[in-house]
Amino acid sequence: MTDIATIRANGLTFGYLEAGSGPLALCLHGFPDSAYTWRHLLPALAGAGYHAVAPFLRGYAPTDVPGDGAYQVGALAADANALHEAFGGDDGAVLLGHDWGAAATYAAVAHAPERWRRAVAMAFPPLGAVLSGFFDYAQLKRSFYIFLFQTPLAETAVLMDDLAFLDGLWADWSPGYDAARDVAHAKDCLRDPVNLAAAVGYYRAMLDPSLHRPAYAAEQEAAGRVGERPVLYLHGAADGCLDAGLAGGAEGHLPAGSRSGTVADAGHFLHLERPEEVGRLVLEWLAVDRPSRTGAG
Repeated sequence: MTDIATIRANGLTFGYLEAGSGPLALCLHGFPDSAYTWRHLLPALAGAGYHAVAPFLRGYAPTDVPGDGAYQVGALAADANALHEAFGGDDGAVLLGHDWGAAATYAAVAHAPERWRRAVAMAFPPLGAVLSGFFDYAQLKRSFYIFLFQTPLAETAVLMDDLAFLDGLWADWSPGYDAARDVAHAKDCLRDPVNLAAAVGYYRAMLDPSLHRPAYAAEQEAAGRVGERPVLYLHGAADGCLDAGLAGGAEGHLPAGSRSGTVADAGHFLHLERPEEVGRLVLEWLAVDRPSRTGAG
């Protein structure tokens, strides 16, 4: 894994981490997180013959803050598909996403299935599965931050005491995991109020369609439908952000040939808490029907 590099895609300059060579394996992080969340999977993917790339999502430093303020899922999906093109547009590419990155993965693959061979999503089930239990009282308590983020108090609350709010979320979402290193990286991405406002903007766009930009209408529509490329969905059994029960119906909202599973003794950041198990599951999934590597970069 190298130092942060940059690339232009969809009108933005993205910072990214990378490892290996071969077909693209694009890895999208979530909130409150950074590209460093993939530090275990990047070398594993590289070892399996992929060009593993983890960009910092739009608005997360050092990636640009978009001038149009577009933070809807459709914009994230457009970024993923544009990054595929920027990195060479190979037809053996795979897409992986965690949390917001998972939401972007569903939409990107549904909108442009010709770009992606297979996909992996973690810690955010398909929308249909989420809606089946989101309004449960216990889940609403877990989701308090979403509603806080709809208010003008959000940025002030998060910025206090060196963004201690983020320490609290990680502790709640992955109980028992020592997240100090990961939270530090997230804070580096979001300490500037402009970047934090961007990250909060994802949640505001989630609940307020008036914030959606017409330029991403097609990708936004794709976010609400089942695609055609198979998806592996993984969820931590002890997830304190989204109850593992929400993952139970995931396969009913995924494309044919998809699979889902729960990772024991893992919370929301399962790929960091159980890197060997998650890595094994991911690599086994991506190996299915993989074209011959003969002549791969």
